[in-house]
Amino acid sequence: MQMYITWKVDPELFTLLGREIRWYGLLWVIGLIVAIIIVQKIFEKERLPEKWFDSLFVYMMLGIVVGARLGHCLFYEPAYYLANPLEVFAIWEGGLASHGGVIGIIIAVWLYSKRVTKKSMLWTFDRVIVPTGFTAAAIRLGNLMNHEIYGGPTSQPWGFRFITNIGHWKAGVAEPIFSEPSHPTQIYEALIYLLVFAITMHLYWKTNAIKRQGLLIGIGMIIIFVSRFLIEFVKHVQVPSEIAMRESTGLILGQWLSIPFILWGLWLVWNAYRGAKPMKEQPVDVKRDDPVDNFITK
Repeated sequence: MQMYITWKVDPELFTLLGREIRWYGLLWVIGLIVAIIIVQKIFEKERLPEKWFDSLFVYMMLGIVVGARLGHCLFYEPAYYLANPLEVFAIWEGGLASHGGVIGIIIAVWLYSKRVTKKSMLWTFDRVIVPTGFTAAAIRLGNLMNHEIYGGPTSQPWGFRFITNIGHWKAGVAEPIFSEPSHPTQIYEALIYLLVFAITMHLYWKTNAIKRQGLLIGIGMIIIFVSRFLIEFVKHVQVPSEIAMRESTGLILGQWLSIPFILWGLWLVWNAYRGAKPMKEQPVDVKRDDPVDNFITK
């Protein structure tokens, strides 16, 4: 007899003023708050200007949201969104791609480094990667609560049966229909992200790793995207076009998108250790003329 877990958790936490509040949103907020607190502590520890932190928050939020949304629209369903461009703004209907979010963060950090700190992008990445694992884990647990982004069939006893007709079930017009026992890939990824969080927290607070520029972000990229590459083998294909891609190339889009980040992470770690001495901290110049920074401080 096969053993499995039937996941019956209601995605809705409660209703407020006629609108449903979901576990997914709550976990997003918790992850964001923890990230803000940790980065703020890092800036305080290094005695960095408070305005730098305020600007970083604005840049990162815009980069994550815009990047993740456009990543989903352009990577996974370009034909639909090119034919229906206004649907790009319908974020409440779902559709955020983590790879797009990472690209959005890279662009945001480039702008932030150029306009605010005048420091290397790696300087910023080495600090923002520290809480990233916790936030990413919280988001994946939100996906678990939403019965979404799960894996393919499994006979393992930890397989989950997810409700596949969430919309109709929540509307009360149908009984729940459960998937066959499937890999809970949301949990797999959440555990990996918590590992990244533990490692980067230890390296930043207990060692001098931060002095080797690019080391922390390099380690984070390697662990996150190697695990993402491997987990994709058991993850349920999200869009039909990926079925053809897997049949023709052996990989799906998420795996192809992971490869550049893995290579980048390997290069960063190699570069951090290629005979160079740990870098010395340079004096901080707080005189900046950045539009975002000026808007915040007015």
